[in-house]
Amino acid sequence: MANNESKLFKETTKVNNKANKEVMPLDKINFIMIAVCVVLIMFGFFLMTGSANTGSTWNEDVFNSTRTVVGPMISLAGFTLLIFAIIYKKKDKNAELNKEA
Repeated sequence: MANNESKLFKETTKVNNKANKEVMPLDKINFIMIAVCVVLIMFGFFLMTGSANTGSTWNEDVFNSTRTVVGPMISLAGFTLLIFAIIYKKKDKNAELNKEA
């Protein structure tokens, strides 16, 4: 009886180990896309930086279109693509072939 229980335990642990190794919520492509989006967001924030206004002098660069339009739009695109990068799931070609057959 003990031999059967140990055999059953070994089989279930093998199945559980295989199941644990196969489950990955994000693939390699997702991590690459996330890294690209983070770089894009950082680039947008970099474009928004610049010298500040001091009390004694007026700096026209505060209202520069790069700081007020281009930088925020690039950052917004980075955040939007980041959501897509997290949700993206690579299509399985084998599953598509099985549906057609």
